[in-house]
Amino acid sequence: MKPVRSAPAEVVSVGADRLAVRGALTFATARLASAAGLRAIGAAAARRLEVDFAAVTAADSAGLAVCLVWLASAQRGGRELRFTNLPAHIRSLARISEVDSLLIEREN
Repeated sequence: MKPVRSAPAEVVSVGADRLAVRGALTFATARLASAAGLRAIGAAAARRLEVDFAAVTAADSAGLAVCLVWLASAQRGGRELRFTNLPAHIRSLARISEVDSLLIEREN
């Protein structure tokens, strides 16, 4: 049986103050996803950014780690991130890890 390969997550700008994460956010994709998100956050003109996870197809604890890396980087740069549509697995892991208060999510 061949291992299943996950397509790397992509982070794209979908507005002046909004980024969208698409694809898998897992151990297999975390390094590239983290770098893509850091580039997108750094390139955004807005100080407050919404990061929408509605198009994430898979997520695990590495996905949570990526979110925390993005959040720390944004804070160091004087930016605010707001995560929306976080996958249930990431929300659950954040709660268990007691970092859920860091991942402020606005529900629409």
